[in-house]
This record gives sequence, C-alpha cells and structure tokens, in this order.
Amino acid sequence: MHTHLLARRELFLLLSLAGIQFTHVVDFMIMMPLGPQLTDLFGISLAEFGLLVSAYTVAAGISGLFATTFVDRFDRKRLLITLYVLFALTTVACGLAPTYAWLMVARISSGFFGGVLSTMSQTIIGDVIPFARRGRATGIVMTSFSVATVAGVPAGLLFAHLWGWHFAFFGIGLLCLGIGAFAIYSVPTLDAHITHGKDKHILHAMGQILRERNQRMALLLSGTMMFAAFTIIPYITLYLQTNQVMEANEIPWLYFCGGVVTLFSGRWIGGLTDRVGKRQTFQRAVLFSIIPMFAVTLLEPVPLPLVLLVTSLLFFAMNARMIPGMALLTSAANPKFRGTFLSLNGAVQSFAMGLASWMGGLLLQREPGGLVTHYWLCAVVATIASVSAYHLAKRVSMHE
Repeated sequence: MHTHLLARRELFLLLSLAGIQFTHVVDFMIMMPLGPQLTDLFGISLAEFGLLVSAYTVAAGISGLFATTFVDRFDRKRLLITLYVLFALTTVACGLAPTYAWLMVARISSGFFGGVLSTMSQTIIGDVIPFARRGRATGIVMTSFSVATVAGVPAGLLFAHLWGWHFAFFGIGLLCLGIGAFAIYSVPTLDAHITHGKDKHILHAMGQILRERNQRMALLLSGTMMFAAFTIIPYITLYLQTNQVMEANEIPWLYFCGGVVTLFSGRWIGGLTDRVGKRQTFQRAVLFSIIPMFAVTLLEPVPLPLVLLVTSLLFFAMNARMIPGMALLTSAANPKFRGTFLSLNGAVQSFAMGLASWMGGLLLQREPGGLVTHYWLCAVVATIASVSAYHLAKRVSMHE
C-alpha cells in the first residue's frame, strides 16, 4: 500500500511538472504560426517579428543566469509556484498588448519568468526521482512538448481564428490557474539542498560548477544540441508556406501530426533510455536526426501526406535527442549544485537557441519572386553541431 501511494504521488508530481512545461512550450511556440497575423496587425517586418521570437529566448537565457545565484538557496516548491504565477501574469499581458512595443516588453517578461520553469522541473526530477527511473520520468514530463504541438498550438490557432490572436494568450493564462493549483497539491517541499548553499557567496555554486571539467563539457554538449535544432525549427513554417509546399490552412496539421508522433514515442524513448543507456541512446538519436534535417530543408511542393511524413520524422528525431540528452545532463550535475547547474544549463540552451535562430536567418535568402532559398545550409550547420554533440557525449560522466 505504501509503495502504491508513493508511485501515485510520483505520478502526480510528474503530471504537474508536465503541465507547467506544457503552458511554457505553448507560450513559446504559438508566436511562430501567429506571425502572419501579427506582422499585418502591427505593420512590422519579418526581421522585427523575428526579434519578438528571439527576445523570448534571450530573456530566458538571462533569467537562467540570474537564477544560478539563488535557485539552490530556496525551497524548490515555493520558487516554482512563485515563478509560475509571474509567468501566467506576463502571458496574459501579451494578450492585452495594444502595440508592438507593449508586446515586445510582455514577451521579454514572459520569457524571463518562463525560462526558469524548465530548469526547475528538471531540478525537481533530479532531486526526487531515482537514477534508474530518471529517463522514464524525463520522458513523461517531456511529453508536454508533444501535447503542446498536437493540442496546444492548434487550439491556440483556433482561438486566434475565432476571436483574435489575443485569446491564444488568454487561454494559456487561464490554463495556468488550474495547473498551478494542482502543482501546489502535488509538488512536495524540497529544501534539503539549502544547507549546502548556506553562508556561501551567491556566485559560489556557479564557480564550483565551472571549475569542474565534467560539468563544463555537459554545458557545451547542451549548447550544441540546442544550436543544431534551432538553426532549422524557427523557419519551418516560413519556408513551407512561402515556397507553397503547404497552404496556410494546412499548417496546424504540421504541429498536430508531429505532436502525435512524439506523444506516442516519448515514453518509449524514455524507457529505451533507461534500458540501453542515456549516452548510447542520445548518440544514436543525434546521428539519426541528420536525415530528417536535410529532408525538411530540401522539401519541394509534393502531396501533403509526404510533407507531413517528413516533418513528423523531424519532430520525432528532435524529441528522441532531447529525452536522453536531458536525462544525461541531469545526471551529469553535481547533486549538491544540481539546481544551479540546470539553471546555468537553461541559460546556455536559451542563448544557443537565440544564436542559432539568428544564424539561420542570415543563411536564408529570398529570390526576387519571393521564394526562400538556401535553407539546406541550415541543415549543414546543424549537422556540424550534431556531430560535435555526439563526440561531446563521450566526455560527460554521470552521477548515479
């Protein structure tokens, strides 16, 4: 009976963390398909819209760096709930934005508070879930990405179509209320780590992390993993829609099908990660992901089912890298400074995403007729980063 109760509490904890991740992911992803509406409404260029997207990740990176100074000095639960409330308020502020400047400030604020939520979720998994089940636990929480793509983004687009783009953000804010209440019930008090940081300088933990070679290698691995993905991901909709590979009304199917694939494969990948090994699963997934990267960036107008097959394969490959990758990184952290390490890791990932998005934009070109070209160069850069991540994984050791 006692074991059953513990299992149920663990499941409730993971579901609440997955819910928090879900709202954060939808809040980040919903901006990309809303691009046509926002550029017309505010009369902004594609570059200015790209700034809205990258500002979110840069703000998340800055908050991750800031969080390293305090994340291991407070109870995990209290910090998680506080940040989540602030995230919900700033998301609602995005929906209230009457001007481009207001929306920019709201997106920066939302990214700042939301950026730490993913770090907090991974930290709590590392604190609560035993090493042997950490891959499965990570897989459950990361199904939030799948649910966000299969349900969250299409639902947000439906709200935007029916009542205006504001309601996509209002819906996220309303959902945060229910998930936040569930998290208050299901997340336990976690304060055992505080004694390690007591009476230490606020930069003590960061210094300990950066002095350890293994954790430096883990951060570099994390950065290259995210850099590879985000040279390609932000421009999928732009490339496919502009080059008439997909119609505007077909875009929700891209997210729906990709989400379904990752939703059903996520737990399988999590179990495979625990059985085969975190490092081995990650390395195999990284090499496999190179195939759909080139396939997507070279797509020409073909029947819709074939397009969705290729894009869904990319979604699967990216998820197959992230689950063992995050399990590996969580296990690479020194347990005494896990929260600080994962906050720093979140910052590294956010800056890598921003840098990759910026570089991808530089590589893309437009023909006089308006078609987007040179997308395949993004796949070349992503391949170089992926091969680097493959080799870096060999140099990262894990704490069991």
